[in-house]
Amino acid sequence: MRSIFITGTDTDVGKTFVSKLMLDALKKDYPRTLGFKPIAAGCEHSTNGLRNEDALTLQAASTIDTDYNVINPIAFEPPIAPHIAAATQQVDLSVSVLSRHYKNACSLAPDILLTEGAGGWRLPLSANKHAEKREFLSDFVAHHKMQVVLVVGMRLGCLNHAVLTYEAIKKDGLTCVGWIANRCVASMLNYEDNKQTLTKLLDAPLLAEVPYASNKNASCVSFNKTEYWSQVF
Repeated sequence: MRSIFITGTDTDVGKTFVSKLMLDALKKDYPRTLGFKPIAAGCEHSTNGLRNEDALTLQAASTIDTDYNVINPIAFEPPIAPHIAAATQQVDLSVSVLSRHYKNACSLAPDILLTEGAGGWRLPLSANKHAEKREFLSDFVAHHKMQVVLVVGMRLGCLNHAVLTYEAIKKDGLTCVGWIANRCVASMLNYEDNKQTLTKLLDAPLLAEVPYASNKNASCVSFNKTEYWSQVF
């Protein structure tokens, strides 16, 4: 099984959109694909319980047909930081809990498992200052030694966010197999200059570029893959 973690330079940089495109592209070479979003906030009530739009997108893009609760085992209604929602509802949010859900996903024997993060790299699972060790979502990724793909939301400020995130991934002893430039805003001044700067600052290949997509044409968007894509996948 190939286990890839999708992280981003911030929240709302297109992690789910990119994860869907990756699942669409990878199913050509990996017959059994599964998208996994262990934590989701901002869920809506349905007749089947809380549902998250991002997790539903991953479920639809996966070739393995499984229950929603496997795709998204931890769901919170308020669109707030998950550790705050968990504390409010007295839900245990920890690396050990996430690992149990991760093993459930692995038990389906996917050829490739894409785990989408929440927020950025250092998403807190607990902020209790009296805890023996504060845990972050990145600790869960490191525990399972996942490979990491960094989604860079190409907008003002992305250079700083991308470099800091990449440095944190490396500091945690993990391999960033590449980054994806997602044009998450309609226009970015000096886009090409910013992209070239990142190719020099990040010691990881640019795997693909994603053109800007409005809600109207999002389903028609595909990757502009670089030559590194086939080398990594």
